[in-house]
Amino acid sequence: MAQSAQIQFIDIGVNLTSNRFDKDREQVLARALEADVEAIIITGTNARESQQALELAQQYEHCYATAGCHPHDAERMTDAELEAIKALHKVSKVVAVGECGLDFNRNFSTPDNQIQVFRKQLELACELQKPLFLHERDASDTMLELLQEYQAELPPAVIHCFTGSEQALERYLELGLYIGITGWICDERRGQELANMVHRIPDDKLMLETDAPWLTPRDLKPKPKDGRNEPMFLSHIAQKVANCRQQSLEHVASISYHNAKHFFGLKS
Repeated sequence: MAQSAQIQFIDIGVNLTSNRFDKDREQVLARALEADVEAIIITGTNARESQQALELAQQYEHCYATAGCHPHDAERMTDAELEAIKALHKVSKVVAVGECGLDFNRNFSTPDNQIQVFRKQLELACELQKPLFLHERDASDTMLELLQEYQAELPPAVIHCFTGSEQALERYLELGLYIGITGWICDERRGQELANMVHRIPDDKLMLETDAPWLTPRDLKPKPKDGRNEPMFLSHIAQKVANCRQQSLEHVASISYHNAKHFFGLKS
């Protein structure tokens, strides 16, 4: 059920191309709308999935897409795939470069490859002046060095699914970056540090996301039987963020909605 005519959300990160949505993708989107999620940014993580994200965005009026190469896929990124990603950015429904960045936690691609591919996407974003949708795990120092290198031409950027340290948060904010908060904040085992520092994010830099189907809020009751996260749970995340920031749900919904709308250049 929709909560209020005044509450509306934008989920800035949904992996809607995941096969976990194959059986009921349309119903997932319908439930999101019923839960006041009025726009969804579908994440592209390589050339093929970015194309799929765009196709879904074109199918559903309230959906948009990103196009880029995730650091996990950097090892396999070819010049042809990079050109394919560039071509996708000619379409207005593609609203950000990414998901791109660095992941020195899992290192599915070597750090050198990650840096090389990330540089190419930083250059693309600077050339197009299109927002950056960034991924960073255990790589904040290198990420900051690269962002500072391109700072003069850098477009607006958001650290998607922020889970880093307070020091990293402060440095990202000093660079003017936006911060995306997921259901990680609802996990009492590993999200407590984030819960304790989320109040440090200025109102004009906060955005919300589910990262569905991943990162299902751990404190969600009742829990979904299949354990799958959905955009309809964004209000639950927003309420947790509001509690931690000692703000109202309406306030957090409003600021995050307008930040996302402005950041991605979404139409009314």
